[in-house]
Amino acid sequence: MNTGAKQLGSAARLPLPAERSILGVDVMPMTQEQAVAFLGQRIRAGRFTKIAFLNAHVANLATADPSFRQTLSDFVVFPDGIGVDIASSVLHGRPFPANLNGTDFVPAFMAAQTAPLRIGLIGTSRTNVELAASHLRAFAPQHEIVMVQDGFFGDAEVAGILARLEAVRPDVLLVAMGVPRQERWIADHLSERHCTLALGVGALLDFMSGTIPRAPLRLRRLGLEWLFRLLVEPARLWRRYIVGNPLFLLRVLRRKLSGGGPR
Repeated sequence: MNTGAKQLGSAARLPLPAERSILGVDVMPMTQEQAVAFLGQRIRAGRFTKIAFLNAHVANLATADPSFRQTLSDFVVFPDGIGVDIASSVLHGRPFPANLNGTDFVPAFMAAQTAPLRIGLIGTSRTNVELAASHLRAFAPQHEIVMVQDGFFGDAEVAGILARLEAVRPDVLLVAMGVPRQERWIADHLSERHCTLALGVGALLDFMSGTIPRAPLRLRRLGLEWLFRLLVEPARLWRRYIVGNPLFLLRVLRRKLSGGGPR
């Protein structure tokens, strides 16, 4: 069990399932209902928790960069996408109980929380983060947006951003700076003084803003949203998917055939 999960154990009332290692990253196998209940419990207890999502791209980055893999060891990591589901089947004999990709899971989690929460948004462009905040206010009006900050800031601005976070201390902070910057920023700068839940959410705020379209529901259910994203942004994403997806599966097969077990 990773460091983040060990910290959770003493405070969590829900029994935590054993994590599954995917190329050295421990991933929490939960249904969506279990994950929603777990994070809601963390908020009610006021327990600082860092959340990340593992897909094939993130796993490739963690494999190539041991320091990033170490950073993830202090996060609760949820499975994201068909690639890690295949990896779980190959390495552990069964898929994950649910695809908890942040783009779908985070809005579902927000909607499920009936008690008002304070929400902070950091990341993407100023226009997109403001559009995302507007969308979130309409989607989950029970919650209050207490901080909106774009992701284009320099080192000199970090102290001011952290001071603002301490002043409002959101229950949920969505950090959308891209992998691995967002996870490293959370790990390096955030603590229980700044928020309760800190989630690295990738392109979620861009999707929420409406400036980047989601794949049709049928493709999402088939696990093919990556293909839709590739067609929408081929110049930016071709290497991640055309090269990265086969590389990830090759690494999983090598891990399996090496006899080293799921680690």
